[in-house]
Amino acid sequence: MYTVAEETVATVEAKQSKFIAHLVPISAFGGFQEHLRAAHPKSRHVVTALRSLNDLDQIIENSSDDREPRGSAGVPALNVLRGEEMINVAVLNVRYFGGTKLGIGGLVRAYTEATKAVISQSNMYKYEKFHTFSYQSAYPAVQRIEYLLAQVGIDVVQKQFGSVIDWQISGTQERLDAFRELAGRLIRCAV
Repeated sequence: MYTVAEETVATVEAKQSKFIAHLVPISAFGGFQEHLRAAHPKSRHVVTALRSLNDLDQIIENSSDDREPRGSAGVPALNVLRGEEMINVAVLNVRYFGGTKLGIGGLVRAYTEATKAVISQSNMYKYEKFHTFSYQSAYPAVQRIEYLLAQVGIDVVQKQFGSVIDWQISGTQERLDAFRELAGRLIRCAV
């Protein structure tokens, strides 16, 4: 599965209608449709499709045709997200009507093409599920622990200093397991 970290925009035209596709991380989706409506007041539709993982690692999918004929806009965009194995992303297609009706087939092709275009221009990366691990260490072990974290590729670290150091790190399960094995006696599990 693949995801994105930043917004990407692509534009496609079909019979004078303009389709502006925005691919965003799922964290940016809330309120983004309203933002696009405000930014494009003369547009006819803002069609959406999204795929995300919930806390139980189940894929959640949703789409909206936004007053386009049923199944002609949101579902084709969602099918592209499925086919490209995208996760934790949303695509929003802004449509400006060009004066010529496209018909159901034309709409399906246009929304599919716009979604493919924005994905092809995005900076995708492989999705990896991150877990959090909390532990404690003594002060003399700090440099060694930071070195080991760098060795296994973990760079998301929070430290809280008290009588001991409380650490909270995030990474893939494989990286966390490798760190635990390397750190062995340097850490005490807090959680």
